[in-house]
Amino acid sequence: MDLIDRLTELSNRIKRQRDHVKTEEAVKTAFILPFIQALGYDVFNPAEVIPEHTADHGVKKGEKVDYAIKLDNKIMILIECKQVDAPLEAKHAGQLFRYFTVTEARFGVLTDGARYLFYTDLEAPNKMDERPFFEFNLLDFNEAAVNELKKFSKPGFDVETIVSTASNLKYLRALLTEIRNEFASPSEDLVRLLVSRVLPGARFTAQVKEQYTELTRRALEAFMNDSINLRLKSAMTDAPAVVTPTSAPASATPNEVTQDASSDDREIITTEEEVAAHRIIQAIGSEIVDPEDIVMRDAKSYCAILYKDNNRRPIARLYFNRKKALQVGIFIEDGETKHDIERLTDLFKHKASVLASIQQYLPKDK
Repeated sequence: MDLIDRLTELSNRIKRQRDHVKTEEAVKTAFILPFIQALGYDVFNPAEVIPEHTADHGVKKGEKVDYAIKLDNKIMILIECKQVDAPLEAKHAGQLFRYFTVTEARFGVLTDGARYLFYTDLEAPNKMDERPFFEFNLLDFNEAAVNELKKFSKPGFDVETIVSTASNLKYLRALLTEIRNEFASPSEDLVRLLVSRVLPGARFTAQVKEQYTELTRRALEAFMNDSINLRLKSAMTDAPAVVTPTSAPASATPNEVTQDASSDDREIITTEEEVAAHRIIQAIGSEIVDPEDIVMRDAKSYCAILYKDNNRRPIARLYFNRKKALQVGIFIEDGETKHDIERLTDLFKHKASVLASIQQYLPKDK
């Protein structure tokens, strides 16, 4: 089984169990040890994965780091564990900072079992940076993130390779954060810059600021949508057909089957939003399956997205024909989890769940 498959299984476990994992010790057992094991380390070998490793610091004696990973008889990675959903900012990593200074470790990891923040000493030797250079989120990851994580696996571990790319990763992560913030809420600096280019010589008054802040947000959103549509058109040249279902998805109730299959009620209309959402889900799923295997089957109360057009293999349902906000339901194992979305591009925020839904229908050795 590949690393991405092991991580997907662990991701599904976290989603099922996180509400029942209340203590730090439970997080270690249920989530963190399986994560370390997925990376190829022998969690049952205390010479390789050392629990409660003592790391004395100055006058503080007997301080312990939750786990230390040793390779070639050297401590390479320190891991500090927190409870699920605990804050993971630098100010909450005080112990890890101290441990890092008094050991030969090159990497520190702060985790709550789902998010893993990776630190090193890019700014000053033997002093852990305040900002992580890489974050891996088991609840939201893609193939690129898994490829970066592989560098920390036992078979792929190479200090020089990781350190040589850590600086770029760190500042790329910081830039992506700033870009996301600008897309969500354009800053005055960005709006002022763009106004100076589209309205040369215009005064940047409070009225101009208010008007062009909203226009900038809409322009950024339109640019993102156009970019996504362009990529989807490049990947799939044929538009999906508008399909009237002959049967309902497996989990539909008898009432739903009657309502959606009857021909004497209102006509089924497939909207442009549903077609676009289907394309986005195809694009997400193309990482692990042929996008043609992800099929849209429309109905009156929802639009079903199925694996290989099999109503017993539902991936998602699109609830777009309602007056309230757009909603998507994603199927993992026997349950459907619904998410409200403001715009179609929000589907990418649920990429890990979509991939997990598809993965459950694939052969275990795929």
